[in-house]
Amino acid sequence: MYVVKSPLSDANLKTVSEALQGALVDLVDLALVAKQIHWNVVGQRFRSVHLQLDEVVALARKHADTVAERAAALGVSPDGRAATVAVGSGIGVTPEGWVDDTTAVGTLVEALGAVIARMRERVTATGEADPVSQDILIAATAGLEKQHWMFQAENG
Repeated sequence: MYVVKSPLSDANLKTVSEALQGALVDLVDLALVAKQIHWNVVGQRFRSVHLQLDEVVALARKHADTVAERAAALGVSPDGRAATVAVGSGIGVTPEGWVDDTTAVGTLVEALGAVIARMRERVTATGEADPVSQDILIAATAGLEKQHWMFQAENG
């Protein structure tokens, strides 16, 4: 079997692989959380929140794919399996059943905040180890922070 060899040192590869794997888990979970709420949101702002949630799903999926492919390019097998996501995500519990629009927005503010905090730690950790991976994490964080701002403004 062919094994992809990383250009990074073993120490840097360990740092970067942990950052990329953690980012992958958080992004996959964020997409799942946003889609779950998307299906269940109700209230006067249903349509706008419903559509905004799909923006988060698309953003999280796009960056998850980029992060996973970066890991693979470095010779690290990305793990986005449900069991891995369930135990490794930094996102809290998502409400079940119908979710009123105010709660939906608040849940996304919390979820995005949790992911952003962890992403910023990963940005710092990868700065010296691999600026290419750091750049990917910076781009993902910027998109997440934009959505975080928008959801915060939604509830005032």
